[in-house]
Amino acid sequence: MTEIVAGLYLSPPELLALLGAVALVAARWFPRAVRPRVTIAAVAVLVPSAVVLGVTGIRWQLLPVLAGAAVALPFALSPLLRRRTGRPAWRARWWVALPGSAACLGLTAAGPVAAWAFPVPAFPEPTGRFAVGTRVMQWTDPERPETFTADPHDRRTVVVQLWYPARQSPAGARRAQYLGRTEHEARTVSGALVRQVGLPGFLVDGVPRARSHAVFDAPVAGGGERFPVVLFSPGSGGVRTQNTAWAEELASHGYVVAGLDHPYDSAAVVLADGRTLRTRTESTGDRDKDDELAADWTAVRAADLRFVLTRLDRLDRGESAGPLTGRLDTGRAAVTGHSMGGAAALQAARQDRRFDAVIDLDGYPHGPASPTLRQPALALTQAITPDTDPRYLPRLTRALERNTAPSYRLTVPGAAHLTFMDGPLYLPPLPSVTGSLGRTDSPRVVAATTLAFLNTTLRHQPGDLPGTLSAYGDLSVHHPDDTG
Repeated sequence: MTEIVAGLYLSPPELLALLGAVALVAARWFPRAVRPRVTIAAVAVLVPSAVVLGVTGIRWQLLPVLAGAAVALPFALSPLLRRRTGRPAWRARWWVALPGSAACLGLTAAGPVAAWAFPVPAFPEPTGRFAVGTRVMQWTDPERPETFTADPHDRRTVVVQLWYPARQSPAGARRAQYLGRTEHEARTVSGALVRQVGLPGFLVDGVPRARSHAVFDAPVAGGGERFPVVLFSPGSGGVRTQNTAWAEELASHGYVVAGLDHPYDSAAVVLADGRTLRTRTESTGDRDKDDELAADWTAVRAADLRFVLTRLDRLDRGESAGPLTGRLDTGRAAVTGHSMGGAAALQAARQDRRFDAVIDLDGYPHGPASPTLRQPALALTQAITPDTDPRYLPRLTRALERNTAPSYRLTVPGAAHLTFMDGPLYLPPLPSVTGSLGRTDSPRVVAATTLAFLNTTLRHQPGDLPGTLSAYGDLSVHHPDDTG
């Protein structure tokens, strides 16, 4: 009942409340004979809808709608009440009533505009042949101290969410909460994310309400097929779920995606025991110092990625019970990341030959440039010039040119930094923030390009990879023999 209607960005009760408010304000301008019926119908629709919203939770976007209706209500009901009591009906002249009606309609119109600008994200339907399941794991590395705390006994703990090919769930199965296992976790993470960028929390109150297409702990797809694994590291302060649309699309095509929370780096990480670990990474404003810090943080993330691949291999071999035992093909593994996570993916691939491919989603390559890459690499970037960042492209190009395997850099026209995550699904469509590809094309482009690359490098499917990638932007290809 409270599911958001795609394209309208409103739930059925919200839509009814909006229609009731518009009818209530407009009733004054209907012919005298039908005016009472329109008013009564508007109230009959508006009041129950408002009650339902009061019970289920009113989004801030609906407050101006209800405010406009509240202002118009006494003026709409007054003629009806006077008629019932036999008192003569009073009615303002049209030139007096017009500004008030216009103001109420303006308030009412502000609701759907705000719902469009800050919607409850509607995730695109995965296009693959598999349904999608998801589950959350928590693993502690006994060999690695936690460097973000002073406790010498503290060991590095990583929270990982898996999206995997699943059997079709029964109709009406409850889909996974976005940003967390529970609504409480989702609101904790959402609040931490908006505080990190300095936004008022209420602006994105629809985000923790969202549900994706995956089903928690759904049975793994039948058939005994073993699925390649794709590890994902989020951006600085980002969280494991920030690329859910992308992860679900890959899982529907037969990949297991493992998204990581990096404790004390991610905005908020909720552990199994209920503790919340908040970010302790903070920039200084000095570019050189921040580069040193970022290199250190990237190294921690790269170690997290290598550790998680080890744990996934143990999970596949049955060292810990789980439905994915025997279904993970860790011999076909890719490491990916967005922003700082992309830098971590490059580092992890340099350090660990178990990764067969690497994808960098608009990530500046922090940290050492050696050893050289030896895996096929794909870098997706927004349009970058020496004026916007004089160091980004030279450093990224150097890393790709030194690769001993083919490397591809795809510049996506109309992309911004947040194009490569779920941001376009719930942030205002401002080109400087989320790019100009729109809420539909942004996740489609990122998924299509990375899926084509993974199918070629992990599954060795035949096809023209450069031709496929070129359809989405400006492609540069670096072959191992190009360096001379």
